[in-house]
Amino acid sequence: MTIEHKIREHLHEEAETMECPPAISKRIEQSYSHYLQRKRSEITMKKRLIGGIVAAAILIPTAAFAAPTVIDMLTRAPMTSEQVKLDEAGKATLEKLYSAFPETRSFEIIEASYLGDPNDSTKKVQLSIVLQEKGGTGKKLTLHTNGITDVIQDLTQENWEPKEKPLITLPDQEIKGKVDQLIDKLYGNIKDYEVAIEQMENPNEKTFILNYTKKGSEGEGYQVFVQGNRISLAPVDFEPSNNKVEGFFSFNGKPDYTADTILNDEKLLALLKMSATELKEELAKGKTVVEIAASKNVSRQQVIDVIGRTMAEGQLQDGKNKVTISDELLKQMIKDGEQKIIPIIEHKTETEWK
Repeated sequence: MTIEHKIREHLHEEAETMECPPAISKRIEQSYSHYLQRKRSEITMKKRLIGGIVAAAILIPTAAFAAPTVIDMLTRAPMTSEQVKLDEAGKATLEKLYSAFPETRSFEIIEASYLGDPNDSTKKVQLSIVLQEKGGTGKKLTLHTNGITDVIQDLTQENWEPKEKPLITLPDQEIKGKVDQLIDKLYGNIKDYEVAIEQMENPNEKTFILNYTKKGSEGEGYQVFVQGNRISLAPVDFEPSNNKVEGFFSFNGKPDYTADTILNDEKLLALLKMSATELKEELAKGKTVVEIAASKNVSRQQVIDVIGRTMAEGQLQDGKNKVTISDELLKQMIKDGEQKIIPIIEHKTETEWK
């Protein structure tokens, strides 16, 4: 059985047992809708979108060996409007909204929840809040906020224009002006960004995508979808690869990048007292990571522990900020990742993955 087939089978089995939180499901549904619209229209996607899809494709093999994701181990719990107002991140988020859109002070919080550590309800990774004008049919805002930094990760603004003349019916430049205003109110400094606007030829519903890129950056900016009477906005950032060495293993004479993210680990290399290049050279001789470690009086379990901790902590990093969880959950993440680390540290180059 090829590694690709094993991965496909494993992911299929995992998917059968997964229960996705409602807010995440909605975002996936929206993302897929946008993707489908682009596919149907056969419009070339922006480099930023392509980069995301390519990255996902490249990471699929690695994901099969990765530690359990934070999203799998965290839980989503509902919040009342009063709980949102008392929560530190909730209060900060509401103040940002009220400052940007004073009229929202009279809006009702019609839905709210948080994604957090099941062992410690005070550690909230993400807050989801939905506000709407009283009466339930007017203006509406849906947003997701980083529970640690209070940064608004994405926002959907609906029904800000009259039903008789929805946003999508306005001229292109007026639509851009509305989006500019939204970004400037929430994040500021809109003049620092360049924008590319593109219409998708969606036969079912007219849709625009706007990509804002900060001048002089490698991709930092905002990605916006405009559809119907709705604006969906999310900040995006350029994330360069940290891999210093590529293709630690090979198969059929071609580089195998499956383990690159895991073996480009500074703590592992420090434990083995060697550089990434030296590790690759030793692996090319047909040795396993475990065998290389043994030659340096480093045990198999030490290797597993170092890699497991790096993988777990890496998933808790949100940009420059670290998501804090309980020690119990961190230990569980490391332990659960052990059986997925073993195939990598016992793998030999030019052989099929077990």
